[in-house]
Amino acid sequence: MGWKEAAEPVLTRMPAVKRPEGHVPFKRKLAWTAGILVLYFFLTNITLLGVGEGATDLFGEFRAILAGEHGSLLQVGIGPIVTASIVMQLLGGANLLGLDTDDPRDQVLYQGLQKLLVIIMTALTALPMVFAGGFLPVQQQPLALAGIELVGTQIQLLMFFQIFLGGILILYMDEVVSKWGIGSGIGLFIIAGVSQKLVAGFISPSAEGFFYSWYQIIFTDEVVVDGIIAGDGLNTLLLNEGQIIPLLTTLLIFGIVVYAESVRVEIPLSHARVKGARGRFPVKLIYASVLPMILVRALQANIQFMGQIMHRVGGAGAGEPIILFGMELPWLGVYADGQPTAGFFYYTAPIYSPEDWMWWTGEVIGNPEVWQILVRITVDLTFMVIGGAIFAIFWVETTNMGPKATARQIQNSGMQIPGFRQNVGVIEKVMERYIPQVTVIGGALVGLLAVMANMLGTIGAVTGTGLLLAVSITYKLYEEIAEEQMMEMHPMMRQMFGKE
Repeated sequence: MGWKEAAEPVLTRMPAVKRPEGHVPFKRKLAWTAGILVLYFFLTNITLLGVGEGATDLFGEFRAILAGEHGSLLQVGIGPIVTASIVMQLLGGANLLGLDTDDPRDQVLYQGLQKLLVIIMTALTALPMVFAGGFLPVQQQPLALAGIELVGTQIQLLMFFQIFLGGILILYMDEVVSKWGIGSGIGLFIIAGVSQKLVAGFISPSAEGFFYSWYQIIFTDEVVVDGIIAGDGLNTLLLNEGQIIPLLTTLLIFGIVVYAESVRVEIPLSHARVKGARGRFPVKLIYASVLPMILVRALQANIQFMGQIMHRVGGAGAGEPIILFGMELPWLGVYADGQPTAGFFYYTAPIYSPEDWMWWTGEVIGNPEVWQILVRITVDLTFMVIGGAIFAIFWVETTNMGPKATARQIQNSGMQIPGFRQNVGVIEKVMERYIPQVTVIGGALVGLLAVMANMLGTIGAVTGTGLLLAVSITYKLYEEIAEEQMMEMHPMMRQMFGKE
C-alpha cells in the first residue's frame, strides 16, 4: 500500500469550504470579498491575551508580504500558507509526490496535503514565538480568565492556542475568497497590509509622515537646519525627513508594474465552429504574476527566522556570535539590535532599506566593511533573480498555466490558432515557443525590481517587494473584476470560457 492509500482517509476528510453550486452573482462575490476584508482588519486589531511588553516581531521586515499584525490574533499572517506552498511546489516540481493534478482524486489529495502542511507549519511557527523567550514575552501579573488565574506556562499555552487559531482562521478566510469571492485571500491580505502602511506613510502626523515632514521643512525649517548643521543636509532631504527618493521609487514602481502588465505577446485565436468569432490569448511579460515573489521572500524569512531562534536559544548577547552546544559560531551569525551584522545570516538577509547598504552615511547597523555590504547585495540580487525565475516556473506548472494545460483549455473552449490544425499537440507546441521563455524573463525581472526598490526605499517603509506585490495584485484584481462584470452582462461567455 502506497502513501496515497494510507493518507487518503485523513486527507480527504480535512475540513474545507464548500464550493458554490453553479454561478455566484458578481454582487455576492463582491460582498464575500468585502466581508472577509473587514474580518481581516478586525482580527488584526485583537491583541493576544497574556502578551507582555517588549515583544520582538520576527517577521517585522517581511510584514508587507506575510500580512498579519504583530501581537495580534493574526500573528503568523500568511506565512504558514506560503511556506506550505513552497514545500508542495518543490516536492511537486521534483515529482516526489507521485500526484497527477489532472486526476480529480489526486487533486483532492494534493489540496488535503497542502492544508495539513499549513496546520503543521502554523504550530511550528507559533511554538518558538511563544516558548523561545523574548519574541512574545508573557505578562508578569497573573491573567484572570473565566474566573481562573493563569500564570507562566499556562499563559504561554493560551497565547500559543490564540496564534494557532488565528493561523487556521486566515487559512479558511483565504479559501472563502478563492471559492466565493474575487481573486485570492492571500493577495487581498497583502493589498490590505501594504495599503494601510502606504496611506499611513503619506498622512501620518509624525516624523514618518511624508506630508507632515514637508510641512515641518517648509514652515518651521527645523529639520533642514538641523540636518545642515550636522553636515547631512542632502541625506536629510533625499532619504530621511524629505523622503524624495522613496517618493520617486514609489511612483516608479507603480509606473513600471502597470507598464509591464500591459506588455504582452498576443496569440490570435478563432472559433472552430462560429465563423467570424475571433480572440487573442495574451502571454504577458509578467506571465506568472508577482505571487512567486512571495515564495522567494518567505524562504528568506524562514532562513532569518532560524537565525533569530539560534541567537535567542544560544543565549548570545548583542554583538556576540551565535552559540550552539557551548561553541561560538561567528561564521553562522553575529547579531546587534536584533539584526545580523556578520556571518551566514547577514549575507543571506535581504536588503530592506537604504540604511542597510549606504555605508557612507555611517548608519548601517554594526558598521560592516564595504566588501561585506557588497557581498550581501550580490547574494540578495542573485537569490531574488534566480529564485524568482525558478518559482515562476513552478507556479506556472502548478496553477495550470503551462503550455500543455493552456493548450487543453483553448481546445476545450472550441478555439484554435488560425493556420494550424485543431489539435492539442499543435497548440501546445505553439505555446512552448512563448510561455517558458516569458515566464523565466518575467520572474527574473520582478526579482530585480524588488531588490532595486528595497535598496532605494519606499514611502511608509512597506519595502519594495511589498509595494511591487500590492500594485501587481491590485492590477490583476481590477482585471478580474472587469472580467466578472463582463461575464455578468453576457452569460453566454461564461459557458464559452468554462466559468459555469
